[in-house]
Amino acid sequence: MPQSVKMKTLEDFRAGELILIDKPFGWTSFQVVNKIRWVICKHFKIKKLKVGHAGTLDPLATGLLILCTGKMTKKIELYQGMPKAYSGSMKLGSTTPSFDLETDIDKTFSTEHINEELIHQTAEFFKGEIDQIPPIYSAVKQGGKRLYKIAREGKEIEIKTRRVQIDTFRITKIEALTLDFDVVCSKGTYIRSLVHDFGKALNSGAHLTSLRRVAIGNYQVNNAMDIEEFIGQLKES
Repeated sequence: MPQSVKMKTLEDFRAGELILIDKPFGWTSFQVVNKIRWVICKHFKIKKLKVGHAGTLDPLATGLLILCTGKMTKKIELYQGMPKAYSGSMKLGSTTPSFDLETDIDKTFSTEHINEELIHQTAEFFKGEIDQIPPIYSAVKQGGKRLYKIAREGKEIEIKTRRVQIDTFRITKIEALTLDFDVVCSKGTYIRSLVHDFGKALNSGAHLTSLRRVAIGNYQVNNAMDIEEFIGQLKES
């Protein structure tokens, strides 16, 4: 069952509350934070309240977003460091500059040599500690500037690799060139990059077509509210 905000007071939110939100498709994590902050401030007729999120989700991804209010924002790094669990889909045989559907397909590749055995064998190579290059269309900072801003300026840059931990990478369904998968990974992992690198390891290409974060540590998306549920419960409190 989703968590409840009923009977929460302004003092509760200032002292520190953990809010589990099921982020909708198309929203940035920053937009969700702004909306929840605005709703709480409007409800209690106050001008400001500290609200932050514990781990960004891309606009095209959905799922669990942990929000911290008031004094709980001091513990954001604790939640950011927890393992993340995702379910998603990818398309083999083509790539995009953003590694997902934010940008159009730029290259296509042969897939005739790919079979189920090769797919499952290749997935095994992406378990454990791996080096990963974040997508150029990402909020990672390099040289003091966000990578996506550099990408939009059309500039080329050598992106630094980062080491991440993949605890689980399991292909759960294969239907023609579309693969469904589950991932459990460390902080800082880009699933878009994982999919892109998986396509290269198959001597082909791949891009992410959908992604949903289902858990952060022991916190589950099944216990999260959508934004409208949060607003409705707050009005009833």
